[in-house]
Amino acid sequence: MTVNPKQAAAEKAVDDFIADGMTVGLGTGSTAYYAIKRVGELVKKGFRLKCVATSAETERIARECGIFIVSIDDVDRIDVTIDGADEVDPEMNLIKGLGGALLREKIVASASASEVIIIDDSKLVEKLGTKCPVPVEVLVFGHSKTKKALERQGCDAALRVKDGKPFITDSGNYIYDCKFDSIDNPFFLESRINVIPGVVDNGLFLNTATAVVISSADGNVRMM
Repeated sequence: MTVNPKQAAAEKAVDDFIADGMTVGLGTGSTAYYAIKRVGELVKKGFRLKCVATSAETERIARECGIFIVSIDDVDRIDVTIDGADEVDPEMNLIKGLGGALLREKIVASASASEVIIIDDSKLVEKLGTKCPVPVEVLVFGHSKTKKALERQGCDAALRVKDGKPFITDSGNYIYDCKFDSIDNPFFLESRINVIPGVVDNGLFLNTATAVVISSADGNVRMM
C-alpha cells in the first residue's frame, strides 16, 4: 500500500495532541489539509472542538468537514495549533508562508500554548534558506520601495504572482519571496526584515514550534 507521508504526519499529530474540549488552530497548506480532515473525523465521533482557521481556504475546508470555526478574537487562548512548514532546521526553527498565509499563521501560533508542525522529511534542512525563499508579506503601497530595502539584506526578492497577477493575501497584502544564499543568523535577519517600512511580517518562525512530527516515504513517523 502506498503511504502518503503528509497524511501520515498529519493524522499522527491530530491523534496524539488533540483531546475533546480543546480549542485548536488549523494551519494552511497541503499537509495541514490532512490534519483538517482528521479533525473533522474527530468531530463526527463526538469531539467538542472549537477551531481557529489561519486562512479563508482553511476555514472553507473546515466548514465542509463539519468543524465549528470561531474567530481568534473570541477565544482566550488556543490549546494547540497543527500546521505545516516549508523548512525545519535541527533547532525546530521554521520557514513558512509558501501557502500564502504566513501572517495569520504567525498570529495564531503566538496565541497557542503548543505549536505542532507536521512535515515529510524532505522539509528537513541543516540551515534555513537552503531549499526555499523566505516569504515576506508587505503592504501594497510602496511595495517596490520595500522590495529594494529587502534586497539590501542580501536576497533576490521576487513578487509572488498567481494567474498573471500579484498574489493577494487574505489580509490584502503582497508577498515577496526572498531567496538568500545563506541564512547564518535567522534571528538577526528576522529583526532586520521586520524594521523595514512596508513589511508586515516574514516567514521566519523562530522559537515557535513545540514539536515536529516527521514522516518518510516508507510510512515511518518520528518526532522532534
